[in-house]
Amino acid sequence: MSIPDPKLADGIARASAHRYGALATTSASLSCGRALDVAAPREGEDVVDLGCGRGGDLVRSAARVGPLGSATGVDASDGMLAAAAEALAGTPNARVVKSDLSAIPLPDRSADVVVSNCAINHAPDKRAVYREVFRLLRPGGRFAVSDVVSEQELPESVRNDPAAWAACYGGSIPEADYLAAISGAGLRDVEEVRRTDPYEKGGVRVLSITVTGRRPSPETP
Repeated sequence: MSIPDPKLADGIARASAHRYGALATTSASLSCGRALDVAAPREGEDVVDLGCGRGGDLVRSAARVGPLGSATGVDASDGMLAAAAEALAGTPNARVVKSDLSAIPLPDRSADVVVSNCAINHAPDKRAVYREVFRLLRPGGRFAVSDVVSEQELPESVRNDPAAWAACYGGSIPEADYLAAISGAGLRDVEEVRRTDPYEKGGVRVLSITVTGRRPSPETP
């Protein structure tokens, strides 16, 4: 699982900012699964949504956890953050934070639940993102992530195309590598609870999966 060089990473960031800045004002679906429904946040829990987009799942999370819980959205797109902040107006237990998903300015062990929907595939270093998921979760806390993975290693022509990354397929990695990034971060009970049939996008074959797991409690090896 190679990490793009800094020039390519910068190009990916700019292409993603352009695409998602435009999508922030539309109603186009940006999801590839139903991670929030799988995670099923409960009253009083603290939820972190990685790649929160326009904030739809944040609104639902805040309602589910109630006033004793919280919902925090993380996104790198100014347009998406503005749309999410507008959607959250009058919701005191929800907020948004601007950040790259591999270095999130939130405290250790601050979440009971981490969710993400079609966002981590944009990250050049998936392992770093899942290390952040581990760091953010309290012992025993759980995650549910829906994302795009590839059937096999992508050709360099796709891997080096920032527009392909922004379009949710250029950053996809083989399913086995994706699952290895999760378990390698120390997360346990990793289970794939949903997968679509493979489909073609940009000349390559990808699919969507939804994965769950947890940070072990201190008593669990």
